[in-house]
Formats: sequence, C-alpha cells, structure tokens
Amino acid sequence: MVAFSTLSGISAVPLLLSLVQHAHGISLEVSTEGGNSSSSLLYGFMFEDINHSGDGGIYGQMLQNPGLQGTTPNLTAWAAVGDATIAIDGNNPLTSAIPSTIKLEVSENATGAVGLTNEGYWGIPVDGSEFQSSFWIKGDYSGNITIRLVGNYTGIEYGSTTFAHTSTADNFTKATAKFPTTKAPDGNVLYELTVDGSVAAGSSLNFGYLTLFGETYKSRENGLKPQIANVLADVKGSFLRFPGGNNIEGYSPENRWKWNETIGPLEDRPGRQGTWTYYNTDGLGLAEYFYWCEDLGLAPVLGVWDGFALDSSGGTPLTGDALTPYVDDVLNELEYILGDTSTTYGALRAAHGQKEPWKLTMVEIGNEDHLGGGCDSYPERFIKFYDAIHAAYPDLIIIASTSETDCLPDSMPEGSWVDYHDYNTADGLVDQFNYFDNLNRSVPYFIGEYSRWEIDWPNMQGSVAEAVFMIGFERNSDLVKMAAYAPLLQLVNSTQWVPDLIGFTQSPEMTFLSTSYYVQEMFSTNRGDTIKEVTSDTDFGPVYWVASSAGDAYYVKLANYGSNPQTLTVAISGTTTGKLTILADSDPEAYNSDTQTLVTPSESTVQASNGTFTFSLPAWAVAVLAAN
Repeated sequence: MVAFSTLSGISAVPLLLSLVQHAHGISLEVSTEGGNSSSSLLYGFMFEDINHSGDGGIYGQMLQNPGLQGTTPNLTAWAAVGDATIAIDGNNPLTSAIPSTIKLEVSENATGAVGLTNEGYWGIPVDGSEFQSSFWIKGDYSGNITIRLVGNYTGIEYGSTTFAHTSTADNFTKATAKFPTTKAPDGNVLYELTVDGSVAAGSSLNFGYLTLFGETYKSRENGLKPQIANVLADVKGSFLRFPGGNNIEGYSPENRWKWNETIGPLEDRPGRQGTWTYYNTDGLGLAEYFYWCEDLGLAPVLGVWDGFALDSSGGTPLTGDALTPYVDDVLNELEYILGDTSTTYGALRAAHGQKEPWKLTMVEIGNEDHLGGGCDSYPERFIKFYDAIHAAYPDLIIIASTSETDCLPDSMPEGSWVDYHDYNTADGLVDQFNYFDNLNRSVPYFIGEYSRWEIDWPNMQGSVAEAVFMIGFERNSDLVKMAAYAPLLQLVNSTQWVPDLIGFTQSPEMTFLSTSYYVQEMFSTNRGDTIKEVTSDTDFGPVYWVASSAGDAYYVKLANYGSNPQTLTVAISGTTTGKLTILADSDPEAYNSDTQTLVTPSESTVQASNGTFTFSLPAWAVAVLAAN
C-alpha cells in the first residue's frame, strides 16, 4: 500500500499517485470474503418505437403502411403494377379499426399481371428463410394470385408463390401463402402481389391489411426478426422496459398509447400516431411485448400512462377525479395481464390465445414526470395510481418515473422504486461515477435510460465513459436494481435520436454493433451475485474498477478513461486462470457504423501466478477479467 504520509500537502497526492502508477502500474486485490449482494436484474433493455425500432425494426412485419390505418390514410410505400391503378377506398372498410383499404382498378383491356407493390421500410430483408404473406381481398375474382419478392433495380426474383383464390364483392376473405426464398444481397427488394389482368379486366378489387413475415424468433406468430432478437439475446439481459419512454405519453390523453387497441387480431388494431414522427401500426402490441420477454427470458417492466401528455396543447396534467377513468384503465390492463380466466379481461386474454396469466412484477407510473410541467402534480398522480394498483396487486413493485425529490411524495410508499435518467457528455458520465455511493438506501433505484449524448455514433470515449458510469452503479448494485442504455435500436434510414445502441438496415444480416453495445454485452454476460471489496494502491481515475463473484467465479470490470496504457496486477486468492476481454482503440473518436466496423472485443486466456494476474490495459479501453 502507498504511504501517503511521505509527502505533505494536498497538491502532493496527485504527484505521488502519478509516480507510483508510472513506476509500478496499478495493483488491485479482490477480497474473497464477504461483500454486498448485487441485483440479479442489473442489466437489461429499454424499448420504445423510435427510429423505426419496432415497425420496420425488431417487429417481424416487413410491409410498411400495411393497413392504411388512421383518420388520414395515405399510400406511402404502395405502388401499382401493370395496367391498373390504386387508390384509398374509405367506402369498403375491413373492420371498424381499419376503415380504409386499397382499391385496385383494373383497365378494361388489361392482360398479364396487375396488382400492387410495397417497398417495405426502406427495403425488405430477404434472408433465405420461409416467408409467409397474408391479406384480405374483396371483389369478384376467381383465378390465380401471385406473390413475389423481386429486386427493386435488378428484377431478380428471391421468392414467389402462385395459388388459386376465389373472392366475392360481398365480404372480405383472407388468403395466406407460404413460400421459400433465396437470400438477397441487400435490402433493395419489393413485395409484389398480382392477379391475372385478363380475368380481372374492367373490375376492381379491394385489399386490406397485408402482411409479410420471414422466419421469426423462436417461430413466434406475429413475432420478432431473429437478426435483431439474436443480438439482444447475446447480451443476456434481465429485463425489458416497455412501451416507452415518450411513446407512451402521446401529445394528448387521446393520443396516448392505449393497451386495449394493441391486442387481438391485427385487423382490430387501429394503430396511432406515434410520438416519434411516424404512425405506429401497433402490430407489436401488449401481448407481443410479453412474448418478447418470455422468449428472451426477460422480466417485464410495464409503463402505464399517468395523466401527463407531452405537449401543452393536450392540456395541463390531469389530477383529482379526472384521473379516475385512466386509473381504471390501468387496472383493466393489469387484469388482462394477470387475471385468471374467471375475470373479464383474463377471459379476453384467453380468447386471444393466452390462457395462463403472464408474469409481471414491476409497473412504472408514467415517464419522466420531472420534465415538461409534470413535476408539481406528480406526487398526487403517483399516489393515486400507486394506491389503486397496490390495493389490487400488493406484490407488484411500483416505480416512480423520476428520482427528483421535488417531484415525489414527501414519503415514498414502502417497496416503491424511483427512476433515474442520465443523458450526458462523456466527461459528465465519468463525473457521475460515485453518484450512488452515499445515497439513502431506503428507496431502490432503476436507471431507466442513460448514454453518452450529442454524437452521431457511440465512440470509444463515450463507451468508456458509459463503462465508468456502469462500474459506479454496479459497485452500488445493492441500491441500483436495474439499468438500461437508451435508445436501443436505430434504422439508419429514419432516425430521430442519436446515438443508439444497435443500428440496422434492411440487408439480410441487418445489424451492426456499436462500441457501446459491446460494453453492454461484456458487462451483462460477466455478472456476479456479490460485489467484492477491492483494495488498491491508487485512487480511481483514469482507471476505474469493480469486482464481483458468483460461487468460485470472479469478475473484475475495468475502464481506462485516458490516452495512456496502464499496467494492471489483479490479485484474487485461489484463482489460477482467466479470460480477459478487452475493447479498446487509441483513437477516442473511433466508432462502428453502417459503413465501418473499427472496434470489436478481443479475448485471451491469462494465467495467474500465485493468484495474481498481470496485464496491460490499453488507452481508451474497457476490459473484463473472468477468473476462477
């Protein structure tokens, strides 16, 4: 240990630390005794439909604007094929939720294929799996229908099927077809649906709510794209917070995310104008979120609307008796999720195909109520929702949407949590390293959103800064129960917020992984259940660390927030071998994107000498030593 008494004066301490560090590196000794319990839920995901992360992203449906939803429908992404035209038809609704359909007018002299195409969300990712398309059709027609996936510029066909179908002008009938595909080299692919022009000549046909799915994650109906879900699975996260974020709030009470309009058959979901500039189909709805959690082994964190909309045009926050119908709506939602089949909404869930209740332990009341004028009324609103939910479901953990004490009740109800968000500069995140060290332990924290901000792509400086922040809250993971980087996903063709954890295009492989993604993966997949004491010969900075254990395994997480390499010795009594994973680049602005992958983790096996590992930590680096 360094004897700081050999030099006097505060100014001497940094000098001595620098000299010792330069001469001997940094020595850490991890205690193998005792420690504090660490949250088993610590690392997970926050999701809302931003950057087309749902529609056009992880949600498996590949057709854009599939049902012409909403009160002002348009033909975005659709075009006519052959000697025919298409138009919006409000006189032939598919359902009350889908009031408009596509009317195909076929010329009297038509021959050959006539129909419509959809360009997807800036393309369609054809990965070589079996595809399935469904649609509703109305009109007098008896003949062949052909579905093709064809190169937008090349005309190359990547999959097709032709089948006979008979429809009438009296009612919509549904058609579904499956067909094999071959992998396309990129996302420049069109969906094409055509009928025989000579049979349909001079007539019209209406098409409603068309879908296109490839293979889905775990073959789940109406499920997730495996290209993105697999990347999330690799993180081995523990929870999923949904459906937002700002997207739950809307710009008025009427525009909020409504759970009951996201359930049941797709043709019964009207969708809504989302918060992030584009229309949400709500094909990825309440049930799909719970199946997502089930299939990836994630604990659901359900956000509910609490009387506060984003925009002042929606009015001031609702309070008092005006909240009652919205509290009742949340109780109905919880009954749909948790009620048995003897209840009204539990029976409805069963009718939709899910007999058993889902598992839910956490509910968050609102989103960021400390912002935009929500603070003053939040104590009242939080307690009103808390009391009603707690009375009906006393075992649920109820989370406040802010940690700002001025926006919270004077005394938080027993068992409730608070939500802390931090979008910050790189230096700002490093400054937050010890934020949780001395907080009152009576109210647990959920870090619902955080990341380095104000750059286009996560870069090494930002990702190392995030790692420093993560080391800080992992050291305090008796208090900090969960944390999630945000936003999670980004379609590069339509982006409302940067930076984001995982980017994607509509190429068959889809995803590219940011430096921050690798940090999340490294930290989440190397978790102990007990935080261990670490004795060091120097203070934190520029190197930061935390150690944990699970049985005989030990995990030491390190971040070097600086431009100089550092020599480390890490002593863990009784260990003999380890795996060292390092993410590093000497350029702090190095980043991965859709056009380049500059930084990926490296792994090596390291051996201990009498329980001590010695290795070099590069500049601007994040590392994990897993030892046993």
